[in-house]
Amino acid sequence: MASETSGGGGSGNGAGGAPAGAGGGSVRVDAWIWAVRLVKTRSMGAAACKGGHVRVNGERVKPAYGVHVGDEVRLRHADGRQHVVVVKRLIRKRVGAPVAVECYVDNSPPPPPREAVAPAGVRDRGTGRPTKRDRREMERLRGFEG
Repeated sequence: MASETSGGGGSGNGAGGAPAGAGGGSVRVDAWIWAVRLVKTRSMGAAACKGGHVRVNGERVKPAYGVHVGDEVRLRHADGRQHVVVVKRLIRKRVGAPVAVECYVDNSPPPPPREAVAPAGVRDRGTGRPTKRDRREMERLRGFEG
C-alpha cells in the first residue's frame, strides 16, 4: 500500500492525486467534483451537496460522502444545466482539463439549442437604464416570474 502512495507524488505530469485514488478506495464527493472541474471551487462543491444538488446513484449526498469507481454522479447547476457523469477514476487533487475528462464518462443531456435560449434584450443607444417596469417586462419575456 505504501508503494502506491509514494509513486504518485511529484511526477510533474499534473495528475498528482491519480495513483493514490485509483485503487478501489473512495474520495469525498465534493473534492472529486472539484478535482474533475465540474465546479469552480471545492467550497462550491460542498455547498451544492448541502443544497441537495448532488446525487450519487440517485441519492442526495453530503459533502463527505465517498464516491467509488462506477458510481453515477448527478450535479445540477444554478442555471438549470445538469451534469450526469460516471466515475472512471478517482482523483483527489485538481488536474488540467484534458486529464480531468479522462476521469469520468459524460452522460449529460445535450444543452438546449442557442435559438431556444431567449436573447438578451437589446436597447436603443442613449435610452439609459431600464426602469423597473422595463425590467419586469424583460423578465416576463425571458420566462422569469418573480
